[in-house]
Amino acid sequence: MADLWQNAMDYAVAIARKAGEVVRDALRDDMKVMTKSSSVDLVTQTDQKVEQLIIQSVKEKFPTHRFIGEESVAAGEACDLTDSPTWIIDPIDGTTNFVHAFPFVAVSIGFSVNKQSEFGVVYSCLEDKMFTARRGKGAFCNGEPLKVSDQEDIKQSIIATEFGSSREPEAVDKIFSSLRNILCIPVHGVRGAGSAAINMCLVASGCVEAYYEIGIHIWDVAAGSLIVSEAGGVLMDVEGGGVDLMSRRIVAANRRAIAERIVKEIDSFSPPRDDTPPSKQ
Repeated sequence: MADLWQNAMDYAVAIARKAGEVVRDALRDDMKVMTKSSSVDLVTQTDQKVEQLIIQSVKEKFPTHRFIGEESVAAGEACDLTDSPTWIIDPIDGTTNFVHAFPFVAVSIGFSVNKQSEFGVVYSCLEDKMFTARRGKGAFCNGEPLKVSDQEDIKQSIIATEFGSSREPEAVDKIFSSLRNILCIPVHGVRGAGSAAINMCLVASGCVEAYYEIGIHIWDVAAGSLIVSEAGGVLMDVEGGGVDLMSRRIVAANRRAIAERIVKEIDSFSPPRDDTPPSKQ
């Protein structure tokens, strides 16, 4: 039976690579940096340029498909995941890294049909690593199969997380409470690449045993979630239930026992959901 979405996935890989060229070129130039929700929630003209490049290119080839894009949502478009074929795009995951030339920057493209992920593409532009996954067919980096770590003991694990862009004292307190709890299990260490998509690919690659974060968005994790799952990992909410990509909360781990142990230590909170309708002024 023909794979209905393989053509779309092949196109996503090609357009992610093209977008990565734009990102690399932009690092050589002076960039204009703007802010969105706060003074530390950064966006550049390159974010907007790359998203427009991806959406316009995909629209030409797949005119009936829908889109959820980080910059489109920031501009006021609804973040609405329907049953229609939908491309979920983060043009530059790790914008703060990009602004500072910190070398972990990714183009992330997820693709969903009937609200189920069909493929995920994460291109780590500066490393030239192309992470891909197709539902039921495994996960790969530059064509080589990926497999999560076989570590069973959380005390011999590395955990990835991020501090996010919220500077609300209540949220920051909970983020540091969780970090302290997990460090004191104790684990071997805590790391963060500055990109949710790359952190998830590190789980899929077996470099870290788990990644958790509260405050991410669906476009940060739509592609990476499938890459983790197809590499043999597990996903759950920070309170232990099933993962909901609109909830802005996630735990991705190499095995369920590691994920459940992390969940016990997380001081959870609930940011506004991605699918919350924008408030009317």
